[in-house]
Amino acid sequence: GVNNNNEIPDKFELSQNYPNPFNPSTKISFSLPNQDNVNLTVYDITGREAAVLVNGNLEAGNHEVTFNASGLSSGIYFYTIRTTGFESTKKMILSK
Repeated sequence: GVNNNNEIPDKFELSQNYPNPFNPSTKISFSLPNQDNVNLTVYDITGREAAVLVNGNLEAGNHEVTFNASGLSSGIYFYTIRTTGFESTKKMILSK
């Protein structure tokens, strides 16, 4: 097929946020091989919900969201992506 940046990824993937550690904002990228309902949530070290970054139906492709943590305290956070058949969690560090 034709190679371009809009090609549909062949698998779900959640990338490590960048930059990490971060202050006050960081970017989180993920790939969807097909249109799906996506929930991307940030949790603090105790498992409390800190932010919901995505909650809804997204097109297939590569997506990037910015997480602004200016209202949160320094420490370790986790972000989890959930779709119909995929779940992945990664750790990030807010350093103020």
